[in-house]
Amino acid sequence: MKLLVRNLSRATTEHELRTLFTAHGKVTTCNLVLDKETGQSKGFAFVEMPNDIEVKGAIKALNQTTVDKSKIRVKLADT
Repeated sequence: MKLLVRNLSRATTEHELRTLFTAHGKVTTCNLVLDKETGQSKGFAFVEMPNDIEVKGAIKALNQTTVDKSKIRVKLADT
């Protein structure tokens, strides 16, 4: 299942994001969206996890938590 992670700090790295979600289950892909011109984070990412139960646990545990001084939002991505 694909998750959308929004309101990320521009300082948050893809590695940090993967580590954060791996604590809640297997992560198959983690894609921090970057601005093509500046290479800076656009403040959102997509994380894919194959297990539905782990996805629900990650959403419950991480939605509205503070990461790098930003309160992130985690939800299922529209496909």
